[in-house]
Amino acid sequence: MLKRPGNDDKQPKRLKRFESVLAILNAGFILFAALLIIYLFFIQVVDLKHYRARAKSQRVGVLFSMRGDILDRNGITLARDKVYSDVYAHKKLYEDEPGRAKEIAHALAPLLEMPESVLLKKLNNQGPVITLKKNVDKTTAKKIRNLEFREISLGKKNLREYPQGTMAAQVLGYYNFDADIADGVEYTAKDKLEHVINKVKLEKTRDGNIIYDFTTDPVATTTNPKGENVTLTLDAAIQHICEREIKKTVVEKNALRGTVIVMNPKNGEILGMAVYPTYDPNNYRKASALQMKNWTLTDVFPPGSTFKTITVASAMNLGKINENSTVLDTGKMQLGNFIIKNYDYEIRPYPGQINLVYLFEHSSNIGSIQVARKMSPFEFYGMLRKFGFGSKTGIDLPGESSGLLPYWTLWDKGIHTTMAYGYGTSVTAIQMASAVSALANNGVRVTPHVIKYSPEEAATKIKETQVVTPETAHSITRLLVQSVNKGKSVVKLDKYNVAAKTGTSRKPRENSAGYTPYAYTSTIGYFPAKDPQVLVYVMVDSAKSGAIWGNTVAGPVFHEVCTQVARILNLKPDKVPAKG
Repeated sequence: MLKRPGNDDKQPKRLKRFESVLAILNAGFILFAALLIIYLFFIQVVDLKHYRARAKSQRVGVLFSMRGDILDRNGITLARDKVYSDVYAHKKLYEDEPGRAKEIAHALAPLLEMPESVLLKKLNNQGPVITLKKNVDKTTAKKIRNLEFREISLGKKNLREYPQGTMAAQVLGYYNFDADIADGVEYTAKDKLEHVINKVKLEKTRDGNIIYDFTTDPVATTTNPKGENVTLTLDAAIQHICEREIKKTVVEKNALRGTVIVMNPKNGEILGMAVYPTYDPNNYRKASALQMKNWTLTDVFPPGSTFKTITVASAMNLGKINENSTVLDTGKMQLGNFIIKNYDYEIRPYPGQINLVYLFEHSSNIGSIQVARKMSPFEFYGMLRKFGFGSKTGIDLPGESSGLLPYWTLWDKGIHTTMAYGYGTSVTAIQMASAVSALANNGVRVTPHVIKYSPEEAATKIKETQVVTPETAHSITRLLVQSVNKGKSVVKLDKYNVAAKTGTSRKPRENSAGYTPYAYTSTIGYFPAKDPQVLVYVMVDSAKSGAIWGNTVAGPVFHEVCTQVARILNLKPDKVPAKG
């Protein structure tokens, strides 16, 4: 048999090529295996990419933390966290076991304080996870855990509790854990309240059980970490008095709302801030917008005659008048198409030359206008800005308004004139308190605040502004004291000389020009005049019963609050008893 030429030559070549390819594949496989071994060595021995740390981090969790408490200046708790649990059932763990749902319902019904039939119905609801009950207390949760039902789980959560109920509600605000929203101090102090200094990290199994080792602190595992406590400047006793008195007056006078602010003028600390109507922050969801709003910071109004203290102080500080100056009071004057009168024009139609004590005692509009006109718009505006009008006070609560103060170049004769007796501007209650506090503190206005700060914190958060000279502040104080002691005002105190001024202003319409039939009535003052320790501001909006004046509506509240605050703080009397 004949062979085809070339076949013997091709066979060895193919075999060689196959052996070469096989050798290359073997070498590649060996190289791959070697690289894989090296890679695994690095992962499991050298841990080049920190896989061990990453694996551990997946098992590490931080203990459930609680917000810090909010306390008054004496340590009384105003807000705190309480731990509750929600109870869940996992249906897939019991739906295939006949009678298991009934067994669970029978065991849980007394603990959850629910009828067994209702609980059984819930257990048969559709869905992989069924909520059986929310907000179960700590004791009940422990009893449920002791049952060791694998079908039942507990979700721990915080709820904010306000043990004093409605006290200082607008100052404290509220906190919603689910939505992480807050108001009041709960908002401004959020970082501190949630700042946990020593966070406890624990390793847990897939089922959530703690992995204990030599470094695990057994006490820490059973104690929830907590944020820092926040201490307020509020005094619970003073706050209670303020709230009681303003509520009584608003109800008696059928008023829309009212407020009392008690402040230490020397350091800006708010000792009491009552806002009525109020609400219970434990049930803030049921409160109306009017109840929840701290309108002492947000809403503006014409201050009325209390502003005359600012007008006279401004002119005196500029050297336009002095403590013994007199001005001509004609009882009324024409301003365009309007006639401006003193409130007592029918009794005293033409007082003539009056001193500043008379101006304050009889709350002379015309006298205040004469004083204001001694200043140019530029000068008067500059002083008002120093007093803090037209800007925020910087109080450590959210939502503060700047008020309304027209720039001096926009002043016409009407604005300049009405500014004198508290109608050319609109202020907030906290602005008014802050402004007058300068007169009680040697001319220095201190940032009002409700949080008690350390010296280091105070250096950055609290500002001092020299508004008028100490001499001007002392002069205004003496004039106000004389006007109160000389007259028959209800704001007069038996044991203390009080520097105070009442005010009444018509309430503007909200959406149109002109005024409503209602008024803002207010009283502001400080005592003991020799060394002022307390400033009190009272404002009642839209009283509808009885004589509606600052002296008759706000004055009695002012008198009672001052009397009680003096008792609580044990202030030393500065009034020499009259001989008789």
